[in-house]
Amino acid sequence: MSEFLEPFERMLEDVATPAAVRAIEQGGSADAMWGAFAESGFLDALAPEDRGGAGLPLAEVQPLWMALGRHAAPLPVGETMIARALLADAPDGPIVLTVADGAGAVVPCGLVAAQLLVESAAGLHLVATKGEATGVPASLAARFDTGRLPAPVAPAPEGGLRGLAAILRAALIAGAAERLTQMTAAYANERIQFGKPIGRQQALQQQMAVMAEEMVAARIASQLGCAGSFPPSLVAAATAKSVASKAAARVAATAHAVHGAIGISEEHDLQLFTRRLHEWRLADGSETYWNRLLGAARLGDVGRSVDYVREAFA
Repeated sequence: MSEFLEPFERMLEDVATPAAVRAIEQGGSADAMWGAFAESGFLDALAPEDRGGAGLPLAEVQPLWMALGRHAAPLPVGETMIARALLADAPDGPIVLTVADGAGAVVPCGLVAAQLLVESAAGLHLVATKGEATGVPASLAARFDTGRLPAPVAPAPEGGLRGLAAILRAALIAGAAERLTQMTAAYANERIQFGKPIGRQQALQQQMAVMAEEMVAARIASQLGCAGSFPPSLVAAATAKSVASKAAARVAATAHAVHGAIGISEEHDLQLFTRRLHEWRLADGSETYWNRLLGAARLGDVGRSVDYVREAFA
């Protein structure tokens, strides 16, 4: 465990308990939880040192983003880290990210954000706005109209804002998948049916083995996405989000299959994580979106695939 992860994980265990997460999802104030993140200094983990930040590389921030996923954090902490790294004069408060594409953008944690950072052809725009609820019960995602934007406050990062959002979502998925795998294994060993734990059934063991494979694949893909510079390359972002999004659906399905009906009840913590997996899977491009970009990039190179991969992740 890195020197940064341990205190970050302790803070999450204190402030992002399942009860606190549910309270915010039900409309409670997020001020206390956000205040803890703001006071910790972690929001400036990616910001340059000459602006008062820690200037950490993405590889060291990736475990922090995974920890946010393991705790189903209901605030845009990772998004705000990215925004504060991109903006020389970033405002206080939670910030969410999106790309203006002419349609109403659905942004995770939009209901608890104070600012929206939007990328357009002109650059990055900062908008103080509250989005509209999507109507999905307990979801903190919000829909934003990006039709009218103020003057840009900064140039768009190389590769675009969506690439940065993609590696963040991949890390969140990897963290939540890790937590779900642990919860599911524990339940399978505790739940007794026909005189023995259900985890001893061969068919269930096979499902859980595949679940563990998907969890590891998501984690490795996320680490690859964050192994390079800030912002990441197209290949790194596409690989991370594509693999993690594909794993998200399978991990969520297996977790619910093993838990049975109890897993979808409001009182059980399982749904806190599986709802987020589906939301993060679709946010900033699903696996289909990133697979198409990755395929086009590969077909545009005449070299051998092995050489292409080596160069892309060098």
